[in-house]
Amino acid sequence: MNNYKAMKLSGFLAAMSLTVTGVASAENQLPDPDGKPADMTKPVQVYILMGQSNMLGFGKIGGGEGSLEHAVKEKSLYPYLVDDEGKWTERKDVRNVRVMGSGGPGKTRLFNNEWMAIGKGKIGPEFGIGHHVGNAVEAPVMILKSCIGNRGLGWDLLPPGSESFEHTDSKGVTWVHPGYKGSPERWKKGEEPKKIGWYAGLQYDGDVDRVKKILGELDKYYPDAKEYEVAGFLWWQGDRDSRSEALSGRYEKNLVNLIKQLRKDFNAPNAKFVTASLGQTKKGATDGGGKILDAMLAVDGASGKYPEFKGNVAAVYTHPLSKGGSSGGHYSGNAETYMNIGDAMGAAMVKLLKNK
Repeated sequence: MNNYKAMKLSGFLAAMSLTVTGVASAENQLPDPDGKPADMTKPVQVYILMGQSNMLGFGKIGGGEGSLEHAVKEKSLYPYLVDDEGKWTERKDVRNVRVMGSGGPGKTRLFNNEWMAIGKGKIGPEFGIGHHVGNAVEAPVMILKSCIGNRGLGWDLLPPGSESFEHTDSKGVTWVHPGYKGSPERWKKGEEPKKIGWYAGLQYDGDVDRVKKILGELDKYYPDAKEYEVAGFLWWQGDRDSRSEALSGRYEKNLVNLIKQLRKDFNAPNAKFVTASLGQTKKGATDGGGKILDAMLAVDGASGKYPEFKGNVAAVYTHPLSKGGSSGGHYSGNAETYMNIGDAMGAAMVKLLKNK
């Protein structure tokens, strides 16, 4: 038995032990990719990843402690990412596509268009998500990410249909916050708003448009594909909104609208939706991050607050999975944070997919 085979076995046994105690998630128990293509007679199952910089991904691949290489080679984590010779594995049934642009439609940069494998640069949660979904689905899978950093759901990513609202701050000043396509970001009640070169929802419009352009040229991004189905959305965001008393308090309403609007925009009424909380925020927190977490737990179909979300919306509580600091500092680039949270989001998505 060579070193990598022994390492992968020890990693699997360690994961089994930790899982019994309820500490570890299931990422170490995933099987190795079999290297076989998907059943191309089936439509490509598209999973759209959106959010801000944490979804974008800042996990370090190379380096020492906190890097993916260290996690895999020194700590025997995520053994499915490497083969018996220690090389990064490649999935032939999951396509990894990422686009990014600032603001509305246009100015799109293509960053990834390949089979799912660890490459250069940084990682996000897409690898945990892609491996989980790829294992569960016989059809071809596309992980399609469209996002950029430093964007708020209550402003840049505000979905169509969102209404204007008022908020009185701690100094007694009442501010008006715009609805979809309103500008500027806020203004004092009673004053005339002065529009700026940005509007509420501009980034939402752009991120959605970039996804639709990819899907409009499907075979360019998934070779030989002819049909697709948007099967799910995965959302990791909230840092920007957590810094605003008004936007964090509005987050639940905006998140509900986001889920409904994404399904409408992609003609995917049955698409599943998974959201993940900010890693530094513990349950019971009352600050902006706590409000974001409470909002996510409220929209989870299991909460019962929104009966129409039962069995098709799930929230992942990420604090036990997070390492390396806070979302604002991109968890110090700790790759385990991105792998752990991607794994948990992927597992949550698979669980939803099993609900008929």
